[in-house]
Amino acid sequence: MSKIVSKTEDTLRNIIENAIKSAIACGDLIEADIPDFIIEKPANKANGDFSSNAAMAGARAFKKAPRMIAEAIVSKIDLADTLFEKVEIAGPGFLNFYLSQRYYAEILKDVFACGDDYGKSDFGQGKRVLVEFVSANPTGPMHIGNARGGAIGDCLASVLDWAGYEVNREFYVNDAGNQIEKFATSLEIRYLQHFDKSIEMPEDAYHGADIVNHAESYIAEFGDRLVNVPSEERRKALVDYALPKNIAGLERDLGRYRITYDKWFRESTLHNDGSVNEVINALKEKGVTYEQDGALWFKASEFGNDKDIVLIRANGLPTYIVPDIAYHYNKLVTRGYDKAIDVLGADHHGYVPRMKAALTALGLDADRLDIVIMQMVRLVRDGETIKLSKRSGKAITLNTLIDEVPLDAARFFFNLREPNSHFDFDLELAAKQSSENPVYYVQYAHARICSIIRKALEQGVELRTPTDDELLLLNSEEEKDLIRHLSALTDEIISAAKAYDPAKITHYVIELATLFHKFYNAQRVMVDDESLMQARLYLCTAVKDTIKNILTMLKITTPEVM
Repeated sequence: MSKIVSKTEDTLRNIIENAIKSAIACGDLIEADIPDFIIEKPANKANGDFSSNAAMAGARAFKKAPRMIAEAIVSKIDLADTLFEKVEIAGPGFLNFYLSQRYYAEILKDVFACGDDYGKSDFGQGKRVLVEFVSANPTGPMHIGNARGGAIGDCLASVLDWAGYEVNREFYVNDAGNQIEKFATSLEIRYLQHFDKSIEMPEDAYHGADIVNHAESYIAEFGDRLVNVPSEERRKALVDYALPKNIAGLERDLGRYRITYDKWFRESTLHNDGSVNEVINALKEKGVTYEQDGALWFKASEFGNDKDIVLIRANGLPTYIVPDIAYHYNKLVTRGYDKAIDVLGADHHGYVPRMKAALTALGLDADRLDIVIMQMVRLVRDGETIKLSKRSGKAITLNTLIDEVPLDAARFFFNLREPNSHFDFDLELAAKQSSENPVYYVQYAHARICSIIRKALEQGVELRTPTDDELLLLNSEEEKDLIRHLSALTDEIISAAKAYDPAKITHYVIELATLFHKFYNAQRVMVDDESLMQARLYLCTAVKDTIKNILTMLKITTPEVM
């Protein structure tokens, strides 16, 4: 948190507590423990910069009407040598505190003192967090849902990092199980169709052009060598050829999207190192499994689920949930993360209680796993929804999206709404270079400030740090609104980290740009009064640097000319 904001809130709590103690000492209030009370920032500036319910909270303890308690507290409040200039009683007994002009000067000085770290805090206390996101099946290209998941997951990881957590990013590669079997079938059929057009493609196979391309590439390189070999050998050869290309493509495309993972974790390792069997045995030992109809079941209903879950099918093969349980056990136990966060699509609502039930059964605290559910995206052009079909292979991919719209817009737009809300992605708006486009609007504020500073230097102005008295000249409502918003950044990042909602940060920076444009339109920067000019240039620079900090955190560029 901003040192000044944190110190100011702590100081205010001490002011109130000391006033209550003084009121008790002189007999204005009866002897009683100081009640718990809250300090908050009122939504309406008319109600002060900070407000407290201390008087209402103490009504029972002090056996008086809150208004009378408030009067007793205020009579003992001493604001000397603080950043507050006055306190008022409102309504039934709210204590409303108003900051002095010196507070605003101290905030600006704090922005410059923190530099690139302004907005960071130690809220997370270095706890280790693993954010797993996208984790698209490596059987085909990434679609528009993956694009949203990538932007949300990557920005959430950045927000958590800025909030003081030790964060790692991870992609879970589903390179085993049903999806790979379907991938093998699809490749095999496309390969054989090259030599025999009468072979039909199953309806539930992958029909995308990427499957055809893999088969044809293999044929171009190795010819018909797989035509007469056993199906199992053919399928393995084709998967071994195509899957690494797909995984490399995922890594390349996500890198283009400015996403770099700390680890690409392969599901196959959980099968190969015995983790899957260990989880099954552990659940058996806990007495939470039973056999029925030749299958092994988990007693999920004993852990709050509506029904039990099959772990091992009658054919001896594990269901998809088993390696997933092993994977989360690996995150929380083997690798010892304090918290695992998964960003998943809306179709995973039922998955969450099942996974938490399994972790609870294994003796873990299921609250160490948090799932961010992300709703789907509708692409809109000319007011019309673009129809997508994954099966036919005509879905808009991540790559085609960022071919069409600027990368900055893609990352920013996907974080304009909280993850669990539906989102219409307007392709035309994302490509617009106008104030209607929110990311352009924010970047323009940054570029505009760069232009102001550039012109000042061209006019021979020597930029310097204003004196404390000069900073007190920033007393217009527009200036105070701007500085007040700057002071809220760290709190906003912490709030976004708590809620797992990076959209709070895009909203914050849009509002910062709005307040800057409002200030710029109301107050001239290059005025004749040299002291006021220096103070306003200092304010402009603080806004510019804060915008840059935020956009850098979101991996969005900050152009100096637009």
